[in-house]
Amino acid sequence: MSSGQNDGGLMSSAGLVRYFDSEDPNAIQLDPRSVVATGVFFGLVVLLLQFFV
Repeated sequence: MSSGQNDGGLMSSAGLVRYFDSEDPNAIQLDPRSVVATGVFFGLVVLLLQFFV
């Protein structure tokens, strides 16, 4: 590959880096542990419903 060609690797990801680095102060802040706990809770509810129904 010559030095004049650009495969777009770094330039195409630059917008994503800027997007994920910025945090909106008005956004909802969730603790990752609460998200996992909610998923586990709903998984257990589904298992219990399959067992009893």
